[in-house]
Amino acid sequence: MERASDILKQTHVARLIEEALALEAEEAQAAGALGFMARALVQATMPHRRPETSEFVRRNGAFTLTIMAPSEVGLPYGSIPRLLLAWLTTEAVRTRSRELVLGDSLSEFMRQLGMVPTGGRWGSITRLRAQSHRLFASSVSCLYRGEARGVAEAGFRIADRHVLWWDPKIPRQTELFGSSVVLSEPFFREVTARPVPIDLRALRSLSKSPMQLDIYAWLTYRLSYLRGETTIPWMVLQHQFGSEYHRLRDFKAAFLEHLKTVLTVYRDAKAEPAEGGLLLRPSPPHVRRLSH
Repeated sequence: MERASDILKQTHVARLIEEALALEAEEAQAAGALGFMARALVQATMPHRRPETSEFVRRNGAFTLTIMAPSEVGLPYGSIPRLLLAWLTTEAVRTRSRELVLGDSLSEFMRQLGMVPTGGRWGSITRLRAQSHRLFASSVSCLYRGEARGVAEAGFRIADRHVLWWDPKIPRQTELFGSSVVLSEPFFREVTARPVPIDLRALRSLSKSPMQLDIYAWLTYRLSYLRGETTIPWMVLQHQFGSEYHRLRDFKAAFLEHLKTVLTVYRDAKAEPAEGGLLLRPSPPHVRRLSH
């Protein structure tokens, strides 16, 4: 007799496959689901779990991403900041404006993020408010260190100003009372110069797992310019996606389990485990590069 957890897992995978078929049947742009992610935050990612410090470092080859936050606020972590970043980048590309208005109501804004408003101490509204504050208070440093080309570094805050007025007890309030975010000029340039096209429906399908969100965004970016087979060592992937794993074998097992789920959504991605690393073959990106 199958365990309840196995049945739930099979049901979840079946639902992802159905959603993937729907994604393939309809272009993201035509469905109004074309979104974008910031390239720097696809190459290296934010924390998956709550960090114990106010500084976080991720590496991807010659690229190092450092995120810092005021100690009394804390670093952003988990799925919510990733969904927020996708919304911020998509809106910045769409409007070509640094000032982004969150919407008419909290429930509508959360719907755009693929979230269902729930109250209480551990509810989605409380978590969204906390993670929004953490994200908008953070500073990012991007460092490229090349053996022959020296060093290049750029740093920026996510936002110059953010005003978040909402009542967690009234998610369907008629207004967000002018809630808005003003992106910093350097971050705005970063996210609008060469954003990574994604399908927002895929993000919502994978939103329960921050690692799945990271793998999906990275794969569609990496495969968009891959011209030949390449194997990425497990150690490199661990630095990029799972530096909190102390043992490489634990990271590898977790990564492959998450990759399996991502591939039910991004079905054309040619990615599989190989000797010493992950083998990537040229594949169509999940969303074609479009002029914007």
